[in-house]
Amino acid sequence: MSTASIIKLSVSAAAAVFFFIAKNLLKHKSDEKVSQKSRKRKNRIYFFGLILSLWYFVACVINEITGGMKGIHVEFDMFADRVDIFGLSVSRTTVTTWWIIGVITVLGLIFRFFVFPKFKESPKGIQNVIEILVEACENFTSSQTHGLSPVLAEYIFSVALMIIGCAAVELFSVRPPTSDLVFTFSLGLMTFILINYFGIRKKGFFGRIKFLASPSPVILPMKILSDVAVPVSLACRLFGNMLGGMIVMDLLKSSLGGYAVGMTSLAGLYFNLFHPLIQTYIFIILTLTFINEATE
Repeated sequence: MSTASIIKLSVSAAAAVFFFIAKNLLKHKSDEKVSQKSRKRKNRIYFFGLILSLWYFVACVINEITGGMKGIHVEFDMFADRVDIFGLSVSRTTVTTWWIIGVITVLGLIFRFFVFPKFKESPKGIQNVIEILVEACENFTSSQTHGLSPVLAEYIFSVALMIIGCAAVELFSVRPPTSDLVFTFSLGLMTFILINYFGIRKKGFFGRIKFLASPSPVILPMKILSDVAVPVSLACRLFGNMLGGMIVMDLLKSSLGGYAVGMTSLAGLYFNLFHPLIQTYIFIILTLTFINEATE
């Protein structure tokens, strides 16, 4: 261990001890001249000083163990690595997707047959929360598609759960399926199929063609091209945003080394939780908007 490292560890440890003692002395201090507001301000200063000192001490220890900061080094492939399963070559994100589907399915079965084998007429607790979520999803879908809620609500809820589940696996240092263009294009393709399915169901095949050809048959090729571009647009938007979050997290870990301890957790609250929720909402609202447009 170098002299500089010993000094940094010693100073951070001494600072942590100082702030800890000062915070406890302030708690037992009975000086009436010190106002309550001043006491609270000093208490906050000592608390954050203690947290920062401990963070710096832990970061220095991790840097010593791992060999310190090694500079920015991020490797990225457009498509995920492939693995062989029973002679079949599949991508790692596909395997991750199977795991996510399996976990969601198992949790759903446990909830349905063990937690609530029989729903109560007057819901309480978790059942009440679940019913509120389902009702909110149905109302939201109905408000966007005008009458298609009974058919689409289940699909929308499943897509939202899947995208959030895919983003959550990044918390375990696993590449999320949403950072694979194949996965996001599959979601976009399902939206494309639903757009044309409900459009034909509502207006008939020739009615759908007439809609695409309005107000003039001249624009029919452009409307078809625009229709085909929908899944590509949805896939690239979701892929780019989710991939960007993953790269930012990797850059943060790579550039800060041991000093990233704690910071990645705070950044992960945004890039692995809040940010995926935003992208999920955008994907769903665009899906419903395109379907509603096809059925008007």
